[in-house]
Formats: sequence, C-alpha cells, structure tokens
Amino acid sequence: MSTTDNSILGLKMPTDPRWVDLASVSLKEILTDHAFCEQKAATQCISLIQLYSDREELVSALSPIVTEEWGHFRMVWAEMKKRGFVLSKQRKDEYVNLLLQRQPKDIPAGEKMLQKLVICALIEARSCERFRLLSEHLEDENLRHFYHKFMVSEAGHYRLFIDLATLYYPAEKVREVWLFWLATEEKILKLLTPRGDRIH
Repeated sequence: MSTTDNSILGLKMPTDPRWVDLASVSLKEILTDHAFCEQKAATQCISLIQLYSDREELVSALSPIVTEEWGHFRMVWAEMKKRGFVLSKQRKDEYVNLLLQRQPKDIPAGEKMLQKLVICALIEARSCERFRLLSEHLEDENLRHFYHKFMVSEAGHYRLFIDLATLYYPAEKVREVWLFWLATEEKILKLLTPRGDRIH
C-alpha cells in the first residue's frame, strides 16, 4: 500500500475526481497556485519559529523546512518559466481560510500550538493527496514525475508536524484534535466546488 493512500494519511474524504481533470487543462493556473502554496508553507514555518522560538526541537525541525519549501517555490517557478508561463497574482486560498475560520474560539493558551501544528499537518496531507493525483493522471510525463517528488515531500511534512505535536502533547490529545480537524475538513470540502486552478 502506498504511504500516500488516504487510509494512511487519515483523510476522511477523497478529492472529487473532477478536480484532476480540471487541473490537467489549467496547467498555468495550477502551477501558479502551487507556487504560492509553497511560499505560504515557508512563511507558516517561519511564523511558527517566531511564535515558539523557545521550543528548541520545533526550531531545529522547521528551520530546514523553510529552506525546502522555498526551494520548492523555485522549482515550480522554474517549471513555469520553462513552459513560458508568467507568475500571476496570488489568489486567496478558500480552503485554508475556511479551516482557519473554524478554529475553536475557547482554546486554552497552552493548546494553541497544538492546533497550529495539526492544521499544518492536515494541509500537508491534503496537498500530498492532490500531488499524488497529478502524478498519476496528468498526460505530461515530465509533470507526473515532477509531482511525484512533491507528493513524497508533502507526506514527510505531514508526518513531521504530527511528530512535533506528539513531542509536546499527549498522544491521546493529539489524536482528539486530529480527528476534530479531519471531520471539519470533510465538511469544508463538501462546501467547495472543485476548481482546476487551485491546489486546494
């Protein structure tokens, strides 16, 4: 079984099959959105390091991820330039915004880091699933290989955020929060119409 199967990632709802078909005919748009997703991922890791600079293990784990995510942006940008695409303006990520809007309002101060780590893990897991679909279904062989690399990377990032959460919080608490966000994401996906110009 692939380590990126939904059963391994824990995702409750698979991506709508229409998404990859739409993405395959919107390569410029999907690459543009992917480029900005990588930027945001790097920025999020920097934010976590700034917020929790006293957590040595977190800083040590996320510092190289900042570099890796920015390197991913450069890889996507290079792929775009190779295809004659121009990077257009950043678009709002409705999926991520809806996740953030559903954060519980009464989170104890000591659990805010747990919520942030689990949300990051969930976004990485969903990105991994989307990249797997692109790696399996795009007609362009080079892009299939391109997205296979990203799939493997995102699976590692998902695992890293979960491991960091379990380093600082009891495993049962991490599981409770993870299950909450899996159920929340499932509801969000049911609200969203598949768009071929977005990774999420």
